[in-house]
Parts: sequence; structure tokens; C-alpha cells
Amino acid sequence: MKRLVDLLKNKFFLVTIAFIAWLLFLDKNDLYSQYTKHNQVVELQKQRDFLVTETAQVSKDLDELTSNREKLEKFAREKYLMKKDNEDVFVIVKKEKEEK
Repeated sequence: MKRLVDLLKNKFFLVTIAFIAWLLFLDKNDLYSQYTKHNQVVELQKQRDFLVTETAQVSKDLDELTSNREKLEKFAREKYLMKKDNEDVFVIVKKEKEEK
């Protein structure tokens, strides 16, 4: 018990405890800020990974469209509903089930 009282009277110990409390709770880079910044970094990394894979897919599609005329025609017909002069295009839209 005396050792604990001596420790609490030690000014270096008290300053160290106050400094640690300041860093953990009162500083602009406290624990909560670090936690939120870490979560933001994780979300941005997920977004970056998604965009990298999406960019790779788009680049692959672009290479295929510029090198293969049949794929270009299929893409134009499906995406932009283009047709030849002597054709008619019918678009079939499936109705979604109504909620009861």
C-alpha cells in the first residue's frame, strides 16, 4: 500500500499518466479519430479494388470491341438497340412481380 501511495506522489509518474491520457483522449489524433480514419482507409481500399477490377474489365471489353467486328456489332445491338436498315428490333421487357 505504501508503494502505491509513493507511486501516486511521484511527479514523474503523474506527468506520464497525464500525458498518456492526453494522447488517448484529448489530442486531435485520439483513439476515436484513429478508428474512424482506419475505417475510411478500409472503405477507400475496397473502392479502389473495385475500380481497378472494373477498369480491367472495361479495358478488356474495349480491346475485344476494337479487334473483333462481330463483338462490336453484338455490343451495339444489345446496348444501344442499333439495327440494320432492313431489320425491326423488338425489345421484350419482363414485368416485375407485384408485391401484395
